Amino acid sequence: MTAAEVGLERPHVFLPADSEASGPPLLLLHGTGGNEHDLLPFGHMVTPGATLLSPRGKVLERGMPRFFRRLAEGVFDEADVRARALELADFVGEAREAYDLEAPLAVGFSNGANIAAALLWLRPETLAGAVLIRAMVPLSTPPEADLAAKPVLILSGAMDPIVAADNAARLAQQLTAAGASVTHEVLPAGHALSQADVTLAREWLASP
Repeated sequence: MTAAEVGLERPHVFLPADSEASGPPLLLLHGTGGNEHDLLPFGHMVTPGATLLSPRGKVLERGMPRFFRRLAEGVFDEADVRARALELADFVGEAREAYDLEAPLAVGFSNGANIAAALLWLRPETLAGAVLIRAMVPLSTPPEADLAAKPVLILSGAMDPIVAADNAARLAQQLTAAGASVTHEVLPAGHALSQADVTLAREWLASP
């Protein structure tokens, strides 16, 4: 089924669950320069047979899709972060109605993880939880949010040249303070996805 057929303007991929699959749908949010197809293999590996909803970022940076604008590496246009997060939340709401879905669990990488974190702050009811891979703090002063018991896994890279260790730790602390049930793992990795990310995300998603 195409985006046009369900009346959704944002380019995306929707893959329904296998009949025997359980658990929430996964909202796959790609990194800079990716698209709606990039994280489909990752989604299949971490939750085989799950419903997958994968939208494309609407911002272009030198031709590369992103979910929000940045002013420099690691410096975000926070007004745009807020606007784009609300826009993405609206899309998720429309997709849930079009495809008859429960609230999804976000699986975001890099820029996609950052917009997922912003969604948790700005529209917490949009998500059932989140896996944030190589995420950093998206808003310097996040709004108050009730994230009571919302499950969040943060996977950071010890050798990540983009996300500073203290920044990722601060994100984990902020989400915990807002009530989320946060697991923060630091992997012997850089910024790129690794097999360890697949293994840890799969185990975390499968845990009761």
